[in-house]
Amino acid sequence: MTILNNPFSLLFIASISLFLFRVILIKTGFIFTFKRKWRCIKDCFHVYQFFKVPEFSESMQRNQLYYKVLLYLHSLASLEDSDFTNLFAGRKSNEILLRLDTNQIIEDDFLGAKMYWINQDKTLVLKIRKSDKRRVLQPYLQHIHTVFDEFEGRKRELKLYMNVVDDQKGRWRSVPFTHPSTFETTAMESDLKIKVKSDLESFLRAKQYYHKLGRVWKRSYLLYGASGTGKSSFVAAVANFLSYDVYDIDLTKVSDDSDLKFLLLQTTAKSVVVIEDLDRSLSEKSTAVSSSGILNFMDGILSSSCGEERVMVYTMNGKDHVDPAILRPGRIDVHIHFPLCDFTAFKTLANSYLGLKDHKLFPQVEESFQNGSSLSPAEIGELMIANRGSPSRALKSVINALQTEGDGNGGQHGRKAVEESGEPSGVFCTEGANAVKEFKKLYGLFRVKSNRKSPSFNLNNDLKSGL
Repeated sequence: MTILNNPFSLLFIASISLFLFRVILIKTGFIFTFKRKWRCIKDCFHVYQFFKVPEFSESMQRNQLYYKVLLYLHSLASLEDSDFTNLFAGRKSNEILLRLDTNQIIEDDFLGAKMYWINQDKTLVLKIRKSDKRRVLQPYLQHIHTVFDEFEGRKRELKLYMNVVDDQKGRWRSVPFTHPSTFETTAMESDLKIKVKSDLESFLRAKQYYHKLGRVWKRSYLLYGASGTGKSSFVAAVANFLSYDVYDIDLTKVSDDSDLKFLLLQTTAKSVVVIEDLDRSLSEKSTAVSSSGILNFMDGILSSSCGEERVMVYTMNGKDHVDPAILRPGRIDVHIHFPLCDFTAFKTLANSYLGLKDHKLFPQVEESFQNGSSLSPAEIGELMIANRGSPSRALKSVINALQTEGDGNGGQHGRKAVEESGEPSGVFCTEGANAVKEFKKLYGLFRVKSNRKSPSFNLNNDLKSGL
């Protein structure tokens, strides 16, 4: 009776009881259930509005707001407190990423208002009290844009997209783009690297200029040369330089011309769109896409409507047997030839693979190149990788390979092929004479030469590349 009459004792007992009750609730998960039921009760006294953010628009174009909201939600601390979520390994060895699951609900607070996001199938749904809508909706959406822009300002994770046969999950699959190639590691003559980098930098700054001319803000490159000369590595270097995603279109998985347009429709801005071995696909009829479909893909109405802020890259082994309509100005802006390796490119490879800027065996390597021998950068790179423990052994293996190739007249054949084409290694050509004044003003890179047959090659600098 004494204890019951003592208020301090009662307070102590009540505190202990509350503590034990809370422990029981935590251990049994009753708090979680209670919060959910309480939220349902509160919902009965409020009127909510719902706003859907679909992944694709009615015209099946990617909705950029969807990806901005998705990135924003993945950055919220409340994601860890949600009912459940997905865990994925990040790019770093100890990195764990939290990602939304289907039908998951994420709660967010903004200016004193509760915002609820529901992750439905390819749609994000915002649930907001109607009484808060006028006050917070526009500032909240602007806040999401700001967070996304801040993230974009940092080095974002690039992605490589590959097209697949049509299914319910969409036409593109992505993986992290981790290719390490850069212009510094690319076996290309320094003058040509400077030109390409300057061309890309000018493109990034030229949005208003392109629109002033009534042109779509995109840039098209043709990379042509034998296999193993570094075309794919060059594409990776461009993507890393621009911090652009890569869309690699496999024409064998495209059902028809309309399907190719649909794939372009679902690409995003700030991307490099690549079609490799275009000449082989057209000549061997290994794709259902017609030449007309390729032409429309390059500069048709759809390309002009949804091709903004994109770099289009086409690779070929050679362009001699390609329909000139594909190569005409407006469809291809820049032609870059990737020949077999020369001594300048070899020195770049030796520096990248072996850390050598000079070596006593370099004169022998140079002599082999001067005698007409040549290998592709890929072949030389493999020899260096296999013998990377001993730079001298690596150089000797390259010399032996060059001498063997030269004895078989392969080097003379490689040089002759370049001479017959009339194009020195690494030729850098831009589109025709009608755009001379515009592009000289924009880029200041080129000089006019009038001795070319095709108008696509009126502007060129004959630079050598080791690719």
